[in-house]
Amino acid sequence: MRKILFIILLALFTCNVYGQNNNPLRDSLDIAEKQLFLRPDSIDLRLKKARWNIELGEWGYAKDEYDYILRHQPDNIAALYFRAFANTKLGRYGFARQDYMNVLRQVPNNYEAKLGLALLDDKDNKKTKAYDEINLLVQAFPDSASAYAVRAGMEKDRQMNYLAVYDYNEAILRDPTNTDYILNRADLLLTLGNKEEARRDLELLVRLGIPRASLVDYYKRLK
Repeated sequence: MRKILFIILLALFTCNVYGQNNNPLRDSLDIAEKQLFLRPDSIDLRLKKARWNIELGEWGYAKDEYDYILRHQPDNIAALYFRAFANTKLGRYGFARQDYMNVLRQVPNNYEAKLGLALLDDKDNKKTKAYDEINLLVQAFPDSASAYAVRAGMEKDRQMNYLAVYDYNEAILRDPTNTDYILNRADLLLTLGNKEEARRDLELLVRLGIPRASLVDYYKRLK
């Protein structure tokens, strides 16, 4: 779940530095579909197939798999959580909210579900509620880099740029090699006119393996 949660965060609150080659994901999905054809009642295989659907952005197919799983296992936490995400991407916010609440009914302090609700409320234009929720999540999970990063993303969206820089600083302290956090901080520093610190972030990204050519637009803003 943590791996796919990271992918979700990238999709919602980070800049895309470089394109991804989806062929390996498609190959994995093809394998899962062939296995499922032979064992159509396998919950484990349906979870596997739905995972690849999620990573490929095939929200409707993923939702269909989770619907099947939850008809047979109504309290399957993984299926509830990821169906909530798929429903969010499909614009079915009420259904998504109910799935997150059903996760929290089973595991009241579940980090992923609470984070998902905050992101959902932000997307559903419940901005004050979403910001309150992410503030509570940061307080409850002060060691979580992703909580700080999501709050920074909300603050960036609200043009609370200095607060966003602070929260990206906190996220990077906890996850120092996360290139998406560093890139977002560099973007904010450029917006605020702090070119020297932005340059240091861009050079750090290059040292971490991001091709300089992928950052050309950011380097242009340094001039």
